[in-house]
Amino acid sequence: MLLIPCPNCGPRIETEFVLGGPVRAQRPEDASGVSADEWIDYLTVPDNPLGLLREKWWHAKGCGAWMVVVRDTRTHDLNPSENTHG
Repeated sequence: MLLIPCPNCGPRIETEFVLGGPVRAQRPEDASGVSADEWIDYLTVPDNPLGLLREKWWHAKGCGAWMVVVRDTRTHDLNPSENTHG
């Protein structure tokens, strides 16, 4: 079980949170400049790296804050120095 560092409540167990998915690149402002294949990949193909991954988490059963947590996909260790809230 992950112990997720909430900026308001302190470390809490993973079951208090909802995973919002990986932090993704910004949506293209001008979609007409993107090919159909690139657009389909942007909408449907999530990042699945081996190593560090920035993820959005929502403290649903707590203060309601959204935060970005950096997690190592190999070990599930969290990197607190890179975690942010927003």
